[in-house]
Amino acid sequence: MGKKAALLAVALAVAGLCILLWPVVSGHRLQADMSAAAQGFLEEARQPYSEPLTDLQEYNERIYAERQAGLADALVCEEPAVLLRDCGVEDEIIGVLEIPTLELVMPVYLGASDSHLAAGAAVLGNTSAPIGGANTNCVIAGHRGWYGADYFRHIDRLQAGDMVTITNLWETLTYAVVDMKIIQPDRVDKIKIQPGRDLLTLVTCHPYASGGRQRLVVYCERAQQAPCQNVSQFETD
Repeated sequence: MGKKAALLAVALAVAGLCILLWPVVSGHRLQADMSAAAQGFLEEARQPYSEPLTDLQEYNERIYAERQAGLADALVCEEPAVLLRDCGVEDEIIGVLEIPTLELVMPVYLGASDSHLAAGAAVLGNTSAPIGGANTNCVIAGHRGWYGADYFRHIDRLQAGDMVTITNLWETLTYAVVDMKIIQPDRVDKIKIQPGRDLLTLVTCHPYASGGRQRLVVYCERAQQAPCQNVSQFETD
């Protein structure tokens, strides 16, 4: 083999290795950025932020009264309940989602826009803001893996009773997993508010790497009122 041929072979081998390692490097970077954003939020001294809390409470009451009429509109799902930047929250993070059994910690944004979903998890517009209370269902969407980072890839491993917490700008709310379903993307009735309940619902694409053919939905209920149920693993609805 000539010198040029040998150099070409080495260059191709290096290029191939870079291609193979790119998802690992990219995933590590994304995970590090997400972890730093979440940790920064948790360590920051909480400010009163009374205005956005009032706005979010009113928002939750309004969408319940309107029966979430606009939920079927994809653009509505991207719209935030309030514009946090206008309230002094520059990073637009409303809270941090933590799932101890999966060692998952993610910043949470209002409105499921592409940019928010790339940076962490996002509350679907026209679903309840993550502040808890009766007649609420905060639906949080996440990618089933994103450029090498896991994001919501492994939420199918959750079991009944597993704890899920969200620390918002004011307090930490604790929920327990109570059910799991696979639904078609247009079945928005399956993620709507259920009267009298305080729910947190996780949504991601299913199956993994399928391009979003279906949705995997994990229902969690506020811990102090969550009934003891068995997760209906992979029940299709």
